[in-house]
Amino acid sequence: MKIEQIYSDSLVILTEDALILKHYYYPTRAPKRVAFADIQRVIVKIPTIWNGKWRLHGTGTFTTWFAEDQQRPTRDKLFFAKIRKQWMKIAFTVEDSRRVEEILREKRLIA
Repeated sequence: MKIEQIYSDSLVILTEDALILKHYYYPTRAPKRVAFADIQRVIVKIPTIWNGKWRLHGTGTFTTWFAEDQQRPTRDKLFFAKIRKQWMKIAFTVEDSRRVEEILREKRLIA
């Protein structure tokens, strides 16, 4: 079964109904699929030392899990997804933040 992709890069895939983080789990780097229906909201931030710019994978606070991105310090945006019925947020970066932000706004996940 082929997945209909609306965006794809080396880090994520966006389909009509889900976000797939290609290298989520540690240490296996296995992917994680999150249905858009399970995402309460996404907050977009400019990366700083305080919010995860240098967090390449995993967590430091036990409130946010960062999908792997070895190039995170060079990215212009960080995406924080609050998942319904879960206390841990998911943070991720992408190669084309403008396009992903546009898609997530169209899906009403970013206010």
